[in-house]
Amino acid sequence: MINNESMTDDKILQNLKDANCSQDFIEKFIHAGKEAKTKLLAEHRKLLLNELHINQKRIDCLDYLIFTLKNEIA
Repeated sequence: MINNESMTDDKILQNLKDANCSQDFIEKFIHAGKEAKTKLLAEHRKLLLNELHINQKRIDCLDYLIFTLKNEIA
């Protein structure tokens, strides 16, 4: 199915699910060649990293508001 010697298909599928890959992504991955799989994974990683940065900015905004409110009270 996935043709990876070091991991079982079940472990690979679980890893993709744990990485929040969509069913469509998983289907593409299953049918892709080795180079295409690597490219798909790199693209998904980039997407997740971008989401991380967006959420970090949101957290920074909340941290600033918490800091500001604490200093106004003091």
